[in-house]
Amino acid sequence: MEHPRGYENRLVLILFFTWGTVFLDRMSQLYLAPYFAPEFHLSSQQIGFLASVVSVTWALSGLLFAALSDRFGRRIVLIPGVILFSALSWLSGIAHSFEQLLLIRALMGAAEGPCWAVINAIVEECSAPSRRGRNVGLVVSAGALVGLCAAPILTTQVASRWGWRWGFFVTGLPGILMAMLIWKFVREPKRIAEEGHEPGRATLRGYFSILRFRNVWLCCAGAGGFISWLFLQNVFAPLYITEVMHQPGTTAGFLLGAAGLGSFFIGLVFPGLSDRWGRKPTLLFLAFISTLLPIALYLPFLYLHLWLLAAILFLTQGGQAIAALIMVLVPAESVPPQFSATAIALSTLVGEIIGATIAPAAGGAMAEQFGLGMPLWMAAASTVVLFLVALFIREPGNLQARRAPEPTAVPAD
Repeated sequence: MEHPRGYENRLVLILFFTWGTVFLDRMSQLYLAPYFAPEFHLSSQQIGFLASVVSVTWALSGLLFAALSDRFGRRIVLIPGVILFSALSWLSGIAHSFEQLLLIRALMGAAEGPCWAVINAIVEECSAPSRRGRNVGLVVSAGALVGLCAAPILTTQVASRWGWRWGFFVTGLPGILMAMLIWKFVREPKRIAEEGHEPGRATLRGYFSILRFRNVWLCCAGAGGFISWLFLQNVFAPLYITEVMHQPGTTAGFLLGAAGLGSFFIGLVFPGLSDRWGRKPTLLFLAFISTLLPIALYLPFLYLHLWLLAAILFLTQGGQAIAALIMVLVPAESVPPQFSATAIALSTLVGEIIGATIAPAAGGAMAEQFGLGMPLWMAAASTVVLFLVALFIREPGNLQARRAPEPTAVPAD
């Protein structure tokens, strides 16, 4: 039998690239929009609607199928989900109208939604307590490395050479490989294999019981603040940099690329540190530094020193680490283990609806009224909300147990 630590490391590696593939497929639409929008004669509102419909279907399906994975197992939900979103990403390349593309992307969001909760539930269940934060942080950080750094380069390079349709074709391929690797090497976590069909487990009443936990409500509110911060700055910062600060588009790409790279490294380090520091203190620190990012983008004098501004953005983009804490570790560790995926998905649903659907629309309206700087201040206010929410979070689990290394539970064959 394979050593548990070896299985744990292999599991993290496979799920790292799986989550990276999910984010690659989700973000590819944003980077390919300048190529397909002219062909379909799309307005800015229609492009925004394409992004919003993915967020809504992602959130709703995530909660439904995460709950099913708590009842019936992780693999039976994750493997078909990865295959389906990969196929739908490929199908995006054969769309011939806005309506077709909208339908395909809505279905793709529904297929991708469960992957976030199920992937992180598997990592959380198969990691030793002393390495749980580190492993979740590693997997979540793939979103920054693949989705925010590699994806814009890959998709635009392919689109500029062979057309935007090939951009979707190429991004759809890695998921098929990852589904095969999951089927071959990722086993059902031991808890599901032994308890998944035990009477009294994961009943309808049990699902609603997670609402009795204060941390679940706080994580929902915190996720709303975090994703609002994430989308407000990603949507409006490029416009502010180019239209208000009168910088070229390449400068906007340089600055936001520096922030994305910083998010990757902070996401690698801080969830692991939370294994020793505690989830709550780490989250408070990350919320504080992340509040500085949109403020730095707003300040005109920093654009006279672009390398300094890039360094500040690199050091204050705590997005991936915050996601690991407020949307995975804290909710999963605050409820009974048989409901961990449901708790993750519930906080994600609220965060996606508030942060990825409502906040950008509100930011756009405020920008029309008060200028493009206002959404950046709204982003800063969103992480202030996250900080205030974190003050009331109870440290989940046993911190002393996380600090003391212990062997990883061996997943069932």
